[in-house]
Amino acid sequence: MTLDDVRRFAVWRSLVAPGSLRRAIETLGFVQADPIRAPARAQDLILRHRVTGYRAGDLERRYTALGIEEDVFVNYGFVSPAVHELMHPREKPPAATSGRLRRHKVLAFVRERGEVHPRDVDAYFSHGTVTNYWGGTSNATTHMLDDLHYRAWVRVARRERGIRVYAIREAAPAIARLDSRERLDRLVDVVVNLYAPLPSLSLSNVVSRLRYAVPQWRRQLPAALARARRRLAHARVEGVDWYWPAGERPRRRSDDAVRLLAPFDPVVWDRRRFELLWGWPYRFEAYTPVAKRRLGYYALPMLWRERVMGWANLSVADGRLQADFGFVSGRPPEPTFASELDAELQRVSRFLGLSG
Repeated sequence: MTLDDVRRFAVWRSLVAPGSLRRAIETLGFVQADPIRAPARAQDLILRHRVTGYRAGDLERRYTALGIEEDVFVNYGFVSPAVHELMHPREKPPAATSGRLRRHKVLAFVRERGEVHPRDVDAYFSHGTVTNYWGGTSNATTHMLDDLHYRAWVRVARRERGIRVYAIREAAPAIARLDSRERLDRLVDVVVNLYAPLPSLSLSNVVSRLRYAVPQWRRQLPAALARARRRLAHARVEGVDWYWPAGERPRRRSDDAVRLLAPFDPVVWDRRRFELLWGWPYRFEAYTPVAKRRLGYYALPMLWRERVMGWANLSVADGRLQADFGFVSGRPPEPTFASELDAELQRVSRFLGLSG
């Protein structure tokens, strides 16, 4: 097995033939979300490569019918019902008595109203502000609803202009036949299926990130990692140990299509793997000061065949798609690349609902 084999395997086991939205979510298990729209949100940019005829916003429009959940996995995003069931119930250290009382009052309010917008809860309770993770201030109601959501006492019923609307989460059927060990093994298999083939250090990292999904079992994660290393397929290539689901064999499929990937697409999500496979460091720079950016605000990795040879920054002006490209080692001179890049920009325009 060569690094070319690993590279090809990484691309084509993830970019399978497009199908239905439901099938894509069940196959992926998790779709990372991001609020930035440049030119569309990350979840939409991820799904457009895996869902036939996908249009920006389809996930949000069909969210209720799909029966999926917004939740924390290795990051925040959308999880399939099966993955959500494996993670819950979560347990966190109890808050102060006054905090518990406020939570129960908010829960009673949500139950009475059926569905609530955070502004309605804030108007009723006037909770004020709290210090958030980044050191700024957040609306205290939003902070409390986030906490209730993480505990799975409420769920995101839908979105209203991008804002989460909450409802009471009714107790899901227990899967008592699965103990914590088996649940963890299944969750590890979800992340491996999503991001494989994974170099050894990345496997350790992504399994450790399951502490966000299952804080109640975080002390069991090292043992889960050890079990995964024993059961997964693996190979040593150029001094690096790579892991992927048992029973899978590297694929030799290829095509000429150019694909502009979301910064959080499974193909490019792991920055360590990215640099091993493509030989240059990709960085997400939306939160980097402008003067220090090298790629751009929301650079989309540009995949051609099995190579990520550059990036694109896309925007919309006067109803038309605008594109700015960067290349690691120069723009490929082949006419095929030029025609395929044009075809990809046309696909992005249709995905965004633009006129041309």
